[in-house]
Amino acid sequence: MTNDELDLDPGALAARFPKDFGWGFATSAYQIEGAATEDGRGRSIWDTFARVPGAIADGQTGDVACDHYHRYRDDIALMAGIGAKTYRFSVSWSRVLPDGTGTTNERGLAFYDRLVDTVLAAGITPLVNLFHWDLPQALQDRGGFADPSVVDAFAEYAALVAGRLGDRVSDWMTFNEPAVFAFLGHADGIHAPGLQDWPTALRVADNELQAHAAAVAAIRSRVSPARIGIAFDMNQVVPATDTDRDRRAAAQWSAARDAWFLDPLFGRGYPQLGLETHGAAGHLHGVELSDPPPGDLDYLGLNYYRRDAVSARSDKPFDWTIEARPGTEQTQMGWEVAPDGLRDVLGALHHEYAPREIVITENGAAYPDTMDPDGRVRDENRMHYFARHIAAAAEALAAGVPLTGYHAWSLLDNYEWSLGYTRRFGLVHVDFETQARTLKDSARWYGSLIAAGG
Repeated sequence: MTNDELDLDPGALAARFPKDFGWGFATSAYQIEGAATEDGRGRSIWDTFARVPGAIADGQTGDVACDHYHRYRDDIALMAGIGAKTYRFSVSWSRVLPDGTGTTNERGLAFYDRLVDTVLAAGITPLVNLFHWDLPQALQDRGGFADPSVVDAFAEYAALVAGRLGDRVSDWMTFNEPAVFAFLGHADGIHAPGLQDWPTALRVADNELQAHAAAVAAIRSRVSPARIGIAFDMNQVVPATDTDRDRRAAAQWSAARDAWFLDPLFGRGYPQLGLETHGAAGHLHGVELSDPPPGDLDYLGLNYYRRDAVSARSDKPFDWTIEARPGTEQTQMGWEVAPDGLRDVLGALHHEYAPREIVITENGAAYPDTMDPDGRVRDENRMHYFARHIAAAAEALAAGVPLTGYHAWSLLDNYEWSLGYTRRFGLVHVDFETQARTLKDSARWYGSLIAAGG
């Protein structure tokens, strides 16, 4: 057997995980649901942002996306056919509360009732994520996550969804990638709502941490027992070169981004180096930070994709570039493929924060998939990506990391935010003109892995 064949052997990989390991998929509402104006759904900030000229690579919106709102039964059947044990999906806040607060949209809640029932009937455990960046536009018009009133609004929303689904759903997630929402949406301006103001971004981050705690309390009061976590994206951050300047920049960026959320979630308050870095860059001007309560996490979700190399242009904080190292293997996103980075990040989280459990809530890769004349999508590069990262996860598990699940990103090719439909992460190919679904070779491989694990 060649090394490549050994890498891809699903039986050998599966044998390195316990029988009850949670193999599954992750998706998000705006990226797949479509039905943007149906059954009382309100507008979200992504509905607005997608219509800003030049904001989206191909000028497209998520109005239809994968039409999952109408095709969810078929999509769940596909997932069950692959063998998924768990399914992490998000609820569209504006579908159930069109104005963000106040009047409930019964038709929106009924959709998630049907979705959960269908998932359970397929023998799959649902994991409900409350927020994957699609804030109701009505709340953004009142200041969005930069306004402290959003904390109570999020708690109200969490209570509504938990009260409706909590008799069938035990696994919950408050936020997906709060740092991406805060920084890419409010400092870099490349995600909704498209703002470019660091003080606003740090207010958003602070309110996210407060809203997480409020939502946890709301869920626990309505769901017993509940397992609640948060999904944090943490790639491996390294200095681009072995110089003091790059090492310092990498440490500053890690503190100002990753530890900025993780330290408070684990009861440590904001990290001193992060405070110094944001302060020196002028990002804290006029910002009054709270003392965020601990996260009360049953598990920490990890979204891992790549290795980020930090190169300092000067000694000034945030005067650096963060990108893949030249000459490395990269996905279509330009992200450095680094399976050993996943192993090391898992180990670092376990050592530094000692969460009760860690669940890989996203891991995947975009490649320029094509369908062959025989109707088959031969995405061997994606299979190798998954195999190597799952092997790295097995190494972390063997080293004592309390890893309990893995969610492939994503079930379907979908709307990839500011990149529109120009990138495909799915294990299932979607023809966006006809909405036809086709299992890629990676889906069959992943199914073999799950089956081999029992």
